[in-house]
Amino acid sequence: MNADPSRYFNRELSWLRFNQRVLREAQDNANPLLERLKFLAITASNLDEFFMVRVGGLQWVQQAGKVQHDPSGRTASEQLTAIGESATEIVAEMYRCFLDEVEPALAAEGITRYSDSGLSERQLGALRNIFEQEILPVVSPSAITEDRPFPLLVNLALNLCIRLGPVEGDDAPRFAIIPCPRAATRRLTLPSERGYAYILLEDAIEHFLLDFFPGMEIQQCVPFRISRNADMSVQEDAAADLMIGIREILAARRDSDCVRLELSSTADDTTLQFLMESLKIDETQITRVPGPIDLSCFFGLSEIQGFESLRDPDWPPQASPDIDAKQSMFENIADHDILLHHPYDQFDPVIRLLQEAADDPDVLAIKQTLYRTSKNSPIIAALQRAAENGKHVTAVVELKARFDEARNIEWARHLEHANVQVIYGVQGLKTHAKTCMVVRREPTGVQRYLHFGTGNYNEKTARLYGDISLLTCDEPLGRDVSAFFNAITGFSHPIEFRKLEAAPLTLRDKLVELISGETERKRQGQHAKIVAKLNSLVDPEIIDRLYEASQAGVSVKLNVRGICCLRPGVAGLSENIQVVSIVDRYLEHARIAYFHHGGAEQVVISSADWMPRNLDRRVELLIPVDDIACRKRLVAILETYFSDNVKATWLQPDGSYKQIQGATPFRCQSYLYEEACNRVRAAKESSRNVFIPHRAEEELD
Repeated sequence: MNADPSRYFNRELSWLRFNQRVLREAQDNANPLLERLKFLAITASNLDEFFMVRVGGLQWVQQAGKVQHDPSGRTASEQLTAIGESATEIVAEMYRCFLDEVEPALAAEGITRYSDSGLSERQLGALRNIFEQEILPVVSPSAITEDRPFPLLVNLALNLCIRLGPVEGDDAPRFAIIPCPRAATRRLTLPSERGYAYILLEDAIEHFLLDFFPGMEIQQCVPFRISRNADMSVQEDAAADLMIGIREILAARRDSDCVRLELSSTADDTTLQFLMESLKIDETQITRVPGPIDLSCFFGLSEIQGFESLRDPDWPPQASPDIDAKQSMFENIADHDILLHHPYDQFDPVIRLLQEAADDPDVLAIKQTLYRTSKNSPIIAALQRAAENGKHVTAVVELKARFDEARNIEWARHLEHANVQVIYGVQGLKTHAKTCMVVRREPTGVQRYLHFGTGNYNEKTARLYGDISLLTCDEPLGRDVSAFFNAITGFSHPIEFRKLEAAPLTLRDKLVELISGETERKRQGQHAKIVAKLNSLVDPEIIDRLYEASQAGVSVKLNVRGICCLRPGVAGLSENIQVVSIVDRYLEHARIAYFHHGGAEQVVISSADWMPRNLDRRVELLIPVDDIACRKRLVAILETYFSDNVKATWLQPDGSYKQIQGATPFRCQSYLYEEACNRVRAAKESSRNVFIPHRAEEELD
């Protein structure tokens, strides 16, 4: 592949544009105030991970002296320069939004942040009590001297750099570092006559600094934190035990290189130079901020109780009318395939399937993939109970799920103690597929009940992420899933599946085949159409195939939430391609694709984005949806997003995003939630029109 900036956008800059769209939600006055604060916290949290992973990796390439170009034609150094400019702009916009708009508006509503000035006597007394009981016994300042080197700082943890006056007879300033206690809350509640008052931990410590340095001259107190490089992977060929290898990676992250220093803009040159020399960084790695360090700390404040008018109205997930609550999940699935659109439809049926399976005496086995789970996962509990009840339970737990490694190690140990067969993924690949199989003995023989998902087995994120679940007992799919698990858990070679496509084996080829099929049909004068919903579109081969389809005249409509390296709307290249991005209250996470296929419509769901890592370096699944009702609903969902004129922005040929407003506002997530409610109401109305006779109970034997 030749690098060509006229064909591909840079991946990193495309991601930063996505984060700007998240920030746009914080800047939108139409959003409730606490929701705007939440979007600020999300923007900041996203940026943290981006620096740790993407910037950390590019800095390593730069330091290694490797000169290589990405598909857009940029070297690592050129990318880092462009990232620095874009990230600086995002940070400036974040703090303008927080300091000039959101925080003053919060104060007007009775949510007030205090600094160390402006406190009443009552508040000072309460703060002194908090400091002496919860902070002073925990905090340990580290003086920096020739005999006491700069301390090892925790990644993303808040610190205070204290500059003290020199000792008598010496002109050199002295420095100390105060790591803020991680166990302490960042937000300290203060008594207030009205609303809610608080002070941040660093401001409280600064107010009482003389308690740590009595009789000394305090010249400056500067809050700061560092981001460390987290772009590390275990060398599985060299690791005798994968779990040990993962633990070594977790340990290595604790003292990896500093990729970013964030510090208060109040820092003078003397303090800044001290931190730069101590952390071995240069000016390009510094971010100065005019307000509180780490706006992601305001996640908690956005969830504060008692200010319901300042947040979105509640949209409780609906019970799917396709599921009869009076029947078991096995009876429901045996009757018909079930499609769930989360979070509009409840995730409960997926949990219920596993809970029923755990206690059903006819269930023989459960096989499940696990990538990211919740802290107190009912899925994990059901698997443990099933094993304790004598079922054969296999869990493929991906230990390499970035930033969830420690939790997955813990879950793996819990499952093993319950006699679950735990497989730590596949060597050299991340197991990102989302599937579960329950094997049940029935009068007609052994039946396989299946769940496929585009999202994780996590009931918490299922209320926040837009995802798809498919529940089915389709026989060919069941055989494919059996073969899939056998290939992962044993040494068997994957066989050719009947319906499924799996990465890194055939999924890429299937996508190319489906896209190329539309191209060829259009060239033959037939109708052709591609509609896809993804998180990210990065893979150059897939992009090139989409360009070929556009050049043949195929209508290509793409809903790409995040990174999109494809350049749409370019004459002679991509004028038939549209790209929309939706950023709203729910994180768009589902992967769905539609191909007209000569009228024999092909609709698929998948765990995979169209990125090299998903298609070549992960275990992923692509699942055809054959049930007519399920397929019809998926097509309607896909098309809905392209009607949005409230939260949608459209990717332009120059890489910018533009909002297109209509005469009548249409917000797709609001519409989809109302549709879910309407489906429930329609089902209730339908049931009222059916006469169901009462029957006498059968006599007991």
